[in-house]
Amino acid sequence: MTKTIKEQVAQCIADVRPQLQADGGDIELVSVEGDVAKVRLKGACNGCPMSGMTMQYGVVNCIKKRVPEIKKVELVQ
Repeated sequence: MTKTIKEQVAQCIADVRPQLQADGGDIELVSVEGDVAKVRLKGACNGCPMSGMTMQYGVVNCIKKRVPEIKKVELVQ
C-alpha cells in the first residue's frame, strides 16, 4: 500500500522526533497543504536559538529528500 504524502511527511517527523526529545523539545506536523508542510516546534525547541538549524538540517532535509512533492516546510506557531 502506498503512503499518502501526509503519511510520508509524518514518518519523517517521527524519525527526527527522538533527537528533539533528547534535548527537551518536540515537533508536531500541523498540516500538509498542497506542496507545503506546516510544522510546529514545541518544548525547548520553541524559541531556541538553534531551532533554525534544527529545521533546515534535520526536518526540512529529511522531508525534501524523502517526499519530493513537498517544496516548502513552514514553521508555524
